[in-house]
Amino acid sequence: MADHNKMCLTKIITTLAVKNEEVQNFVYQLQQTLKNVEDNSERALGDLEVEYSSLYNILDELKENMVTKIKQERASKTYELQNQLTVCTKALESSEELLEFANQTLDHTDTDGFNQAAKQIKDSVTMAPAFRLSLKAKASDNMSHLMVDFSQEQKILRSLKFLPVPSIPEIDTPECLVADNCVTMVWRMPEEDSKIDHYVLEYRKTNHEGAPRLKEEHPWMVREGIKEMEFTLSGLRFDTQFINFRVKACNKAVAGEFSETVTLETNAFNFSLDASTAHQNLKVEDLKVEWDASGGKVQEIKVRGKENRSRTASPAHSPARSIIQSPKRMPSARSSRDRFTAESYTVLGDTLIDGGQHYWEVVFEKDSKAFLVGVAYRTLGKFDQLGKTNASWCLHLNNWLQVSFTAKHNNKAKVLDISVPDRVGVYCNYSEGHLAFYNAKTKQLIHSFRTKFTQPVLPAFMVWCGSFIVQTGLQVPNAVKSLQKRNSGTSSSNASLT
Repeated sequence: MADHNKMCLTKIITTLAVKNEEVQNFVYQLQQTLKNVEDNSERALGDLEVEYSSLYNILDELKENMVTKIKQERASKTYELQNQLTVCTKALESSEELLEFANQTLDHTDTDGFNQAAKQIKDSVTMAPAFRLSLKAKASDNMSHLMVDFSQEQKILRSLKFLPVPSIPEIDTPECLVADNCVTMVWRMPEEDSKIDHYVLEYRKTNHEGAPRLKEEHPWMVREGIKEMEFTLSGLRFDTQFINFRVKACNKAVAGEFSETVTLETNAFNFSLDASTAHQNLKVEDLKVEWDASGGKVQEIKVRGKENRSRTASPAHSPARSIIQSPKRMPSARSSRDRFTAESYTVLGDTLIDGGQHYWEVVFEKDSKAFLVGVAYRTLGKFDQLGKTNASWCLHLNNWLQVSFTAKHNNKAKVLDISVPDRVGVYCNYSEGHLAFYNAKTKQLIHSFRTKFTQPVLPAFMVWCGSFIVQTGLQVPNAVKSLQKRNSGTSSSNASLT
């Protein structure tokens, strides 16, 4: 009875603790919301003051320009009319003097004096300024062209209001595309909004297929300043099963709310390097390997999850919507006799391939004395070099004594008449027994093997006096898929290795 009560009390305590944590989180959210209200209000008031000051400045500037225009017009007309008035006044004075002289002459009794005065008056009239004047004003008093009517502008000013928050975008999931480690997102607005300036797209990696969770291992990544309702994220590494996406619209002043989060599946092959298999002269750090002549201590790779939990790459063993096709992880506690030794400077991947199509790439030092990349059975002997037995298939770059670039299997080699690329892509179709190597940059086929795998294979690498970096989380590129269809049945096979 006591044990039962203790168990019930323990459950109650757990429930209360969970509820207390929820309430504490909510209290924190409320406190943060209150602080945000104060901060956002102050910011809104400041922005409003700035906007109205800008309007006032524009109105003052316009008024000043218009007042200046009126004053200039007035000064110009005044100058013209004043000059014309001065000239006319002088002409009138001269004409009045001549008129008075003419009247006096009429009263003259001396005939000779009269004739002489009459001739003088006649000559003066001919040259009188009054007869050369234009009696039309050089400027009018009309200023109606400088009148204003701001009734429409007043209506606009009276209609000023707070900028509306943009509507919530709707992600068009059927139009979104995941391919070639790129994701193209497409969305639309519920109604046209000419004030939208740009969009903000956020994405977050996750291994959770359901509704988005508040707390995730990966942070939200942001892409801002998107002008169209479509955007492509390129060069992604698909090292999780899914990616969450959300988008919001922004105008010049405010951003709307985020759309509903959409979760897209990201199919890709992921693996790590199994440091426990690495030769003692190989220094393994995550997906980077460097040959170390001193035989330094190999750094163990941190493996997520429980060490002894197996993973499988077979679609038959994967969840219905699993993106990483549940690889089958090699046992982590391998004994030292299984570590590659002698002249086999090899390290294997930790993920078995027993079905499906997979692709990964590797960048290597082209001046390494030797570099090999391919696949191998887990049973590959610790003294065996890649390509020397029937348990491995590989490309071999040799810079020691004699330079060569070959495809190797079962101790047979084929010289490849092709330039050595900076990055090699490896394609493995386990179900069809097809292994192909590509120039990762141009997607040019380097060589391919046709075989029937009798057991699961592992990504395999070997390096001597050099280094390399592996890139996983890659989808099979569309260019590779196209080449596989085109070259089906015509690619090189094991029988061609001589």
